[in-house]
Amino acid sequence: MSKIITPEQVGPLVKDGSTVAWITAGLCGFPEELAIALEKSFLETGHPRDLFNTHSCGCGDWKTRGMSHVGHEGMVRKHIAGHIGEAPMLGALVLSNKCECHLFPQGVLTHLYRQIAGGKPGVLTKVGLGTYVDPRRQGGKINDITKDDMVELVNFQGEEYLYYKPFDIDVAMIRGTTCDEEGNMTMDEEPLFLEALHIAMAAKRNGGIVFAQVKYIAQARTLNPKNVKVPAALVDYIVVAKPENHLQTRVTLNEPAFDGRIRKPLSEVTPIPLDERKIIGRRAAMELRTGAIVNMGIGMPDTVSNTAADENVADLMSLTIELGAFGGIPAQGMDFPAAINADCIVDHPSMFDFYDGGGLDICFLGAAQIDEEGNTNVSKFGPKVVGPGGYVNISSSAKKVVYCGTMTASGAEYEVSDGKLKILKEGKIKKFVKECEHVTFSGKYSAERGQEVIYVTERAVFVLKDGKVVLTEIAPGVDLEKDVLSQIEFEPVISPDLKEMPKEIFQPKWGKLREMLVKNGD
Repeated sequence: MSKIITPEQVGPLVKDGSTVAWITAGLCGFPEELAIALEKSFLETGHPRDLFNTHSCGCGDWKTRGMSHVGHEGMVRKHIAGHIGEAPMLGALVLSNKCECHLFPQGVLTHLYRQIAGGKPGVLTKVGLGTYVDPRRQGGKINDITKDDMVELVNFQGEEYLYYKPFDIDVAMIRGTTCDEEGNMTMDEEPLFLEALHIAMAAKRNGGIVFAQVKYIAQARTLNPKNVKVPAALVDYIVVAKPENHLQTRVTLNEPAFDGRIRKPLSEVTPIPLDERKIIGRRAAMELRTGAIVNMGIGMPDTVSNTAADENVADLMSLTIELGAFGGIPAQGMDFPAAINADCIVDHPSMFDFYDGGGLDICFLGAAQIDEEGNTNVSKFGPKVVGPGGYVNISSSAKKVVYCGTMTASGAEYEVSDGKLKILKEGKIKKFVKECEHVTFSGKYSAERGQEVIYVTERAVFVLKDGKVVLTEIAPGVDLEKDVLSQIEFEPVISPDLKEMPKEIFQPKWGKLREMLVKNGD
């Protein structure tokens, strides 16, 4: 019997109430054709309904793709993920208490899938202590109707840990490039491997089914076994996708530099203009060190990787992305989390093994809120529910954490000229607040780990020292009281050695970073 089916056959094969695990990273690896098929089936027949969906990474394009396909009342009853901000239809269900929701650290979920596949009791880790995932706060619960305790605080050999509970998986939705007629699946033109193998194993352990979305069908047993990432024994059904439903990223159909078919000149990476983002990227990049293993987050940290390319320093360290890429340059904007010219791609859970084990020297992350204890929040604020993605794992394991972002948000306008910064219009939202609404990074636990923590904005730089946020630098051209202190809802400590941010990073051309890093490396 052929494993190849049409999209129209997918919906009837998924039972009501099933737990469905999805492979995804934005839209990298996401089986969009399968999601469209499930949505169509539900809208036409009312089935499958009451699904329990789970995925580790963000999934969508902030519009209608990705997990927005399951964002219909009645179609989903429960959701466990690392991030749902990219799927506004799903987020709306969560906020209106029409869908239970837990948001857990991305790395924890990748490891949990692997533990489920192996019949293990769950994940025991320090990741999440002191954050909103900690049961002493919200326990990862996002709305009022979410009652299940999926994480527990435990004492093991005299130390505190969080225990994340396993659950059964009935259906795995995975994606690759080619399946042979028997179901052996390669991922040659995929930017990332993610956790396809692990969620397929988890579903099969529970007697469930595995759907594989691919671009091509090959003759049986003609694929190189070393290129097969999921064996035929784990694949029940194969669906060939339309090209537009098999994007490499949220916006790119086929970029060979994303999957290793070519290495393209980094001169093709377009520098960003001289504005507040570039200032942040340049100042944050000064925290890089030669030989370091570095993680670049999404959003404002894009400017750091852009600076690394612009200043020709990427070869001095190893830039990584938590989804599995070592080396090269992280792609920007809607192409993240693909990497340009990566040296190596590993499975998603393996990268978090490396991170959690202390392999990460420096990370660059964003922050929607920063409070007087040095806590940061990116997971939930006001009416917006997002989730942490890999933020909790990354920020709790890196030796140095560099937060990047503007001091205020919503409507701020700036002018960078003559080596100075001028605030033309202040943002409506203050990001330095008395207390974070959600704690995605714990300043207290960071201090216990002895981390170096730096907060870089366009107009000032702060460090976390002795549990206090300390102002260490201000931009040339800004007024300390008017432009900095008045925009903070708490009183930061002002360093007795307060100095100006380097004037040269406010110039159209810089060109000093490589020399600086090489000198510091010596």
